[in-house]
Amino acid sequence: MSKINDAIKDFRSIDNAARENPLNRIDPLIKLLVTLAFLVVVMSRNRYDLAGVIITAVYPAVIFGVFGLSFRLAVRRLRIVLPLVALMGVLEPFFNRGTVMITESFAVRAGVITGLTLILKGVLAVFGAYILMASTPIEDICAALRRVHVPAIIVTVILLIYRYIGVLLSEGRRVVQAYELRAPGQKGVAFAAWGSLLGGLLLRSMDRADDLYQSMLLRGYGREDE
Repeated sequence: MSKINDAIKDFRSIDNAARENPLNRIDPLIKLLVTLAFLVVVMSRNRYDLAGVIITAVYPAVIFGVFGLSFRLAVRRLRIVLPLVALMGVLEPFFNRGTVMITESFAVRAGVITGLTLILKGVLAVFGAYILMASTPIEDICAALRRVHVPAIIVTVILLIYRYIGVLLSEGRRVVQAYELRAPGQKGVAFAAWGSLLGGLLLRSMDRADDLYQSMLLRGYGREDE
């Protein structure tokens, strides 16, 4: 239960912090284009170009240092995503068994270089996206996407998914809380109850989604296409 509460708190705090951060004064379109350019530069680096990838880390380092974003808080919020990203390069040394000459007398296994490069690429990409999310409200990001002519249906889906994450977390908290009230003293949720709880959460989510869609229709959503 505490983990769900922490997730809801982090989700809401990111949105609130984005409105209060000094970076919020910058045009969202500029931040979006800079983020996309940063991601392209990072991902376009050669898999053996570890030094080049390290150089690209200057961008997030400067942003965290100059604009007061908390690196420790970012790591805590991304504590689940970062290990998953790091897994991309962990197995690389087992598949790439070649060697790379660093100096005439010193060689390193190529898999180590490529593995570190992949891990660093993934981590930098996550931090680049986090900087955009932590400094720009989702409405401004979606507005910037429309300014670069991203189809309205895609922007709408992005906005609704982001907003629905909070609703889903709240519904999940209610389901777990109801379970804990019916099973006092039990630590966690029994494995046998996972199926029914997830099924109930799915049905509640579908009901909330239908209510949301009906509200959108009452407010004129889709009429411009008729």
